[in-house]
Amino acid sequence: MVNVIEKSSKVHKLVGYWHNFVNPAGCPIPLSEMSDAWDVIDIAFADNDPNSTGTVHFNLFQSDMHSSCPAIDPVKFKQDMRDLQAKGKVFVLSLGGAEGTITLNSDADEQHFISSLTSLINEWGFDGLDIDLESGSGLVHGSQIQARLGGALLQIEKNIGGDMFLSMAPEHPYVQGGMVAYSGIWGAYIPIINQVRSTLDLLHVQLYNNGGLANPYTPSAAPEGSVDMMVASAKMLVEGFTLADGSRFEPLRDDQVAFSLPSGPQSANSGQAPTQNITDALDCVTNTTHCGSVIPSKAYSNFGGVMTWSINWDKYDGFNFSAPIGNKLTQMNNAQ
Repeated sequence: MVNVIEKSSKVHKLVGYWHNFVNPAGCPIPLSEMSDAWDVIDIAFADNDPNSTGTVHFNLFQSDMHSSCPAIDPVKFKQDMRDLQAKGKVFVLSLGGAEGTITLNSDADEQHFISSLTSLINEWGFDGLDIDLESGSGLVHGSQIQARLGGALLQIEKNIGGDMFLSMAPEHPYVQGGMVAYSGIWGAYIPIINQVRSTLDLLHVQLYNNGGLANPYTPSAAPEGSVDMMVASAKMLVEGFTLADGSRFEPLRDDQVAFSLPSGPQSANSGQAPTQNITDALDCVTNTTHCGSVIPSKAYSNFGGVMTWSINWDKYDGFNFSAPIGNKLTQMNNAQ
């Protein structure tokens, strides 16, 4: 049974991705050693079956001859996760990543996808799923992934028998990019978002590694890391915008939307934002103060918060993201 007790305990959430692999940020870190600032923890990542049957696997990091990092003990991982869930933390299993894929080419694939993820959630005790499909995933307009994923997610939630936590982390061309074009990757997440919008908890569109954000409010693309980029991205999602085909993206609730930024200097190729810009953008969206040239039509006091890549990089950099942004969100929650 999915854990839903503390699902919405905080209005403004700090969301981070936990690496189940070794990279320059170091070894996978025990959950018990994370900063306490995180409210939603995305476990990155589940794996697509190598035989492409639609089945999804999840195996914790195992040490080998090429790594000095210790293996993650599944028993301790599950216990640590339960302990943190009891404190109100939410854990979701993330699908995708920069090179991640899923297979949804047929009815059989879809059924394997649904059954395997239902089993994984029940076995591990995850609160839900995160969709982080990027350029290597094949998610484009007209693809079977686009046609099947939304319905599959709704069926998994039904199977679990609870209000599954569901988040998405598309790169901005896949969502706001639908204003520029509505083919290929441009706006390709939008039909999926529309199918699950009634149960979607957080849409944190990645505002990094893809250049500035084309938007209806500034004459040129708002630059990465700017207050205007963050505010424009949120304003488009909570107020709606016109797509390139003449249709419209209808507004989401403000509590369904969050910013998404790199945690530090090495965690992404571009898009790092000064802390002051992030806090100003939060003030702009929630109070219409400290805005740049883009101003929301009203204060969105239930704005969902901030997501970052990643928890591991944040620890490597001395908690340079989770400390100041976590403190800001705590202040905002206390003022509610």
